[in-house]
Amino acid sequence: MPTITVNQKVFEQLVGKILPMEQLKDRISMLGTDLESIENGEINVEIFPNRPDMLSEQGFARAFSSFIGVKTGLKQYSVKESGCKVIVDPSVTMRPYTACAIVKNLTFDDERIRQIMQIQEKLATTHGRNRKKSAYGIYPLRHITFPISYIAKDPKTIKFRPLGFEAEISAADVPELHPKGKAYQHLTKEWKKFPFLIDAKNNIMCMLPFTNSNDTGKVDIATTEVFVECTGTDLHNVEVALNIITTALADMGGEVYNVEIVYPDKIMITPNLLPKKMKVDSTFINKLLGLSLKEKEMTLLLERMGYGYDNGNVLIPAYRADILHQVDLAEDVAIAYGYENFKETIPNVATIGEEDPLEVFNKKIRGVLIGLQMLEVKNYHLSTKEELLDKMNLKNLKEHTAIPLKNALGEHNHLRQWVIPCLLRVLADNQHHEYPQNLFEIGRVFSPNKKTETGIEENEHLAVALCHEKVDFTEIRQILDTIFSSLALEYTVKETEQNCSCCSCYVGIIDACCCNRIRS
Repeated sequence: MPTITVNQKVFEQLVGKILPMEQLKDRISMLGTDLESIENGEINVEIFPNRPDMLSEQGFARAFSSFIGVKTGLKQYSVKESGCKVIVDPSVTMRPYTACAIVKNLTFDDERIRQIMQIQEKLATTHGRNRKKSAYGIYPLRHITFPISYIAKDPKTIKFRPLGFEAEISAADVPELHPKGKAYQHLTKEWKKFPFLIDAKNNIMCMLPFTNSNDTGKVDIATTEVFVECTGTDLHNVEVALNIITTALADMGGEVYNVEIVYPDKIMITPNLLPKKMKVDSTFINKLLGLSLKEKEMTLLLERMGYGYDNGNVLIPAYRADILHQVDLAEDVAIAYGYENFKETIPNVATIGEEDPLEVFNKKIRGVLIGLQMLEVKNYHLSTKEELLDKMNLKNLKEHTAIPLKNALGEHNHLRQWVIPCLLRVLADNQHHEYPQNLFEIGRVFSPNKKTETGIEENEHLAVALCHEKVDFTEIRQILDTIFSSLALEYTVKETEQNCSCCSCYVGIIDACCCNRIRS
């Protein structure tokens, strides 16, 4: 989780109230953040990943001020017309989306420049998934001529002066010569062209996802108007990022202007800072929290978390990316109510806790394999169709049906139907480490079953992977014998063929479920 450094004086000015030190520490911790320290005029606080809007002095102070009852309710932001355009070329398939804004009437000093640099970096690390999903740039408006083109070009044909450099270099050299190029070049291994923002005078503004141009993208104390751009692989992600940055700049005193984004097939106007509406299910929230809040009481609590309320609907600020369900509202109601105010009660039931029999069984298997000097790994239940099927040459096998997600938000969009591909991915990602690499995983797999309530059957499977220069069938068979001997179970082995193409290592693999059925 990211830790931000907040200037205490700026923070207190934005909050509108100075609290005693002990009360300040207590309230920051009860807001749902992890306070690390307050010293030398700086507040160091860890922000949970679900609240990227708090990754700045402005966003954090906005939430805190509302929480302690100083400036409650929905904060309104107006957006004016700029008449400026950004034209998106069809060539930017590797990073196809952008959202942009203009903010005027700003006053910068060294402290504020530090603040905007922090929010860019922290937001890109968390919300932008280390720039893989999205990245952001802020530019002095005085150096830019509209319309701006967002286009992919061969880096060998482009020369510009990267941020912090004294001379122009070829864009093709940025991944090797620029610090951010070195840090993020792994994101662009398959790219033959790179996305650039180029203004109407053919000035290079930035090379994505690496760096701004030093000539057009360096904010200084003389800057009063800025152009903000967010680019990425997911439209909603970049829109939320833009809302977070522009509202932070607005809280610095800036005036927000929109920008027309011209795609090949549509036109969008960004940013949209209007709140979203969600019907409040007070019965569900009260039941979940064990409370009996009336509508007026719940309204006041929601307003303390920065929401608006209108005739049974909660108004969600445009910078909040984490409100997806009633349970998210319930969490904020609980924070505003105060976890310290919940009464501790002992449930009126008589139960004796014991370990799940399946976990006891799994523990036995773990003990055996760890005793054989194997390393346990844990992988995500979600993977890609390419890794689960295509690389395993299973495109036409019905018994290996990977279940796709209906509304996937990323590339990992299938529930895994077996564990082997996940182990192979671990091996492929760790070829630079020493061998042997002998791994196992006990994990959940998913298969279609119309007889279940959800249409999906879940089982625990065991997979073992041996990877070193002398591995052979005898060794993997010995491990299998040891497992079943330790469990006092008998088994049979059926010969099968499985060619896979996802790892260059020579591996021997078993994939067995915990009910003594060998799958391959």
